[in-house]
Amino acid sequence: MNHDTPPSHEVVVRTEKLTKRFGEFVAVDRFDLEVTSGSIVSLLGPNGAGKTTIVRMLATLTEPSDGSATVCGYDVVRHADRVRSVLSLTGQFAALEDNLTAHENLMLMARLRGYGRGAAKRVVEGLIERLDIDEFRDKLVKSVSGGQRRRVDLAASLVVQPRILILDEPTTGLDPRSRQVVWSVIRELVGDGVTVFLTTQYLEEADALANHIVLIDHGRATAAGTPSELKSRIGDQRVDVITLDTLGLERLVGALSSSFALTVSHDRRMVSIPAPHDLSDLAAVTSAVAQAGVGIDEIALRRPTLDDAFMALTGQPSDSAPPELQPEEVLS
Repeated sequence: MNHDTPPSHEVVVRTEKLTKRFGEFVAVDRFDLEVTSGSIVSLLGPNGAGKTTIVRMLATLTEPSDGSATVCGYDVVRHADRVRSVLSLTGQFAALEDNLTAHENLMLMARLRGYGRGAAKRVVEGLIERLDIDEFRDKLVKSVSGGQRRRVDLAASLVVQPRILILDEPTTGLDPRSRQVVWSVIRELVGDGVTVFLTTQYLEEADALANHIVLIDHGRATAAGTPSELKSRIGDQRVDVITLDTLGLERLVGALSSSFALTVSHDRRMVSIPAPHDLSDLAAVTSAVAQAGVGIDEIALRRPTLDDAFMALTGQPSDSAPPELQPEEVLS
């Protein structure tokens, strides 16, 4: 799937000036968004940016202080029951019964959602296969790993396939194998027509999955677009030079600043130079670096990443903010 090309379908989630205050603190500040059906939209930002608060309002767990939000045409305040009938939320913390096995948890959820015993068994077996749960299906949830527990939690949210699935940081803390399983399931769901609303701190995850990304900082949308659009906003290729130490960085900046336009990252001991348009100019850059006579850890020609876009458009690294205000719940 080409995740840079958003599908042209109906708008299934719309927010207008959506705002949430906790006392004097504004967690979400006049947030506008449109999500089309069959797409993957990612809210990308650090802890504390307001991502979880936004999804709590969309899932009817928290009422907005101001503004409005609709899900499949239903207002999240006036038509909360109807919103819950079309939406499923998998939050940051798994809502499973520790003293039941993975299989028993899923059977319980299926029966609670109205399936008869035979139908529940068929649905649960399908989810166990889909999310690679079979190897630990008969283990108590309290005894499995965090990644395995997360997969059971996601399966529980899919007992009834929703029109819209909200995943709030679904792969936080997962091992690479579990993360790939979750990514694969997300892509399959979108192929089946489910709209996925994804919040994440992982730039790689948003880049790999999302049609549309919204960068969130201090409760506000600072930029939005496809992954390629966001990267293109901060320029073309560049040469990155990482020095061995801080003293070397200072000397390198002094040696290059009169000849090149520099961007300096003191935390990463890195100087970035816009990439020249031909090889002779590139040779001039590398020659100037060599003549500076400082210890170099790495020099590379590369394209902008989402990490670069986040730094440029929010002014901070993607993991620098404090934790979210509220623990998350699961609505399914």
